[in-house]
Formats: sequence, C-alpha cells, structure tokens
Amino acid sequence: MSALDGLAGQFLDLHVRDRPLLQPNAWDAGSARLLASLGFEALATTSSGFAATLGRNDGNVTRDEALNHARDIARSVDVPVAADTENGFADDPEGVAEMVTLACATGLAGCSIEDFTGRADDPIYDLGLSAERIAAAAEAAHAGPRQLVLTARAENLIHGVDDLADTIARLQAYQAAGADVLFAPGLTTLADIRSVVTSVDRPVNVLVAPGRPSVAELAAAGVARISVGGAFAFAAYAALVEAATELRDRGSYDSLDRVGSARAAIRDAFSAPPPA
Repeated sequence: MSALDGLAGQFLDLHVRDRPLLQPNAWDAGSARLLASLGFEALATTSSGFAATLGRNDGNVTRDEALNHARDIARSVDVPVAADTENGFADDPEGVAEMVTLACATGLAGCSIEDFTGRADDPIYDLGLSAERIAAAAEAAHAGPRQLVLTARAENLIHGVDDLADTIARLQAYQAAGADVLFAPGLTTLADIRSVVTSVDRPVNVLVAPGRPSVAELAAAGVARISVGGAFAFAAYAALVEAATELRDRGSYDSLDRVGSARAAIRDAFSAPPPA
C-alpha cells in the first residue's frame, strides 16, 4: 500500500476498519458546503447527481465537464473531496492514466476508476485489461507532487453479473495493481460484505441504500468507508417533485413546511467564507 503525502495522505488516514468514514456525495458547490458544514470529514462527487444538474442521465457527462465539476467542488470546501471519475473516460490504460493525471491538478484528494465499459452489450472489461487500467491509474495517482487516493470499483453486481466470487477476484486484482481503496457497488448483505472485507487488505467502501445494513453493522463487519452515491441528490429532486406536484394538483404548499427547519443550517453554511 502506497504511503501518500499531503491531502491524499490525510484522506487515506481517515479510512479505518471498524470505524467507517461517512463520505456523502455532493452534486454541486452548495450541497458540498452544506454537507461540510454539517461536520462530515470528507466528501465525494456523484456522476449521476452531477449529470442531473445538467438535465442529463448518468453516463452523459464529458471528461472536461467532470474535471471542471470536481475542481469546483474541491475548491468550495476545506475537507478532502474524492471524485467519481467513472471509467476514466477511456478504455485503454493510457487514456485512464491521462484522466487521473488531470484529476491530480484539480485539488481533489481522491478519485475512482470503475470497470464498467458503458456498453450494454459488453458491460464489464475483461479482468486482465481491468487490472492494467487500475495499474496505470495507480501509477498516475501516486507519481506526481499532488497525489490522489485511488479507489478501484468492481461494477459487475450492478450490471447484471451476480457473481460474488468474480467481484472478489476483481477487487483482489485491483489491490495487487495498486488501488488504495476497493469498492463494489451492489453489495447488499452483511455476509457478502464480510466476505469482501476479509478477502482483501485494503479499505473497503460500501454504498448504502434503504433496507441495507446500518452504519453500526457495517462498522462491525470491518467496512472503512460509506457513501451514498446519487441518493442525496435524488432525495433533493424528490422533494422538488413532491412540492411541485402538490402545488400543481392541490393548490397547496404543505410540503414546504420542512424548509423552515433547514433554512438556518443552509444560511449558516453559505455565510461562512469559502476556503482560501
């Protein structure tokens, strides 16, 4: 496991088994500042949440848009930020390394590379190529004066390949390739999560959702980081749909009552001076 300097080292030090880092995903500078003001020690971006701010579905953001977005989020708060950089916006290891090198210059503390191709007919990269892509990403993330914590993502469970053994084999290969943190979205049971955690020697991130194990249960299972993906962004959009539908169909505004309880926290978050 690489010894990282600066912000990346500080971020990696927050990953402790049995005491998971709660790392919610922000979708714009305002949500990032609000989450940081609520006391979270680190944040992540969300590709789906960011795409939604542009009126697009996930997977329809360009590399430059993703980098500029990550830069904006990182500059808006004084806690470490890790970016969802999808599959590196490239199939080949060289293209992935280029993406990570560019990400190093944005002020981020970390980024992630997934093994999802983006193609419905062939959704997951071959394991050999996947490992080469992570190796190239790790070299780029760790080589320069501004380093990044690299999270390697095994995406098969959320793309039609319900194979825990393959997931574990992929995470083990990504660990060997130099990843700092391992992540398999789609893990839902404590038994499967424990199997992953005990099969690797890197911090494991788990994506949470309703009906999945609690923070305390995940801590007991040895999880080192917890994220929410685009869930917080879409919770905000859901509140918008609810309020707008009430206004349109009922001519009332009762769902806006909840705004009052949060207004002070929002005002305080936005009144604080931005990071230097």
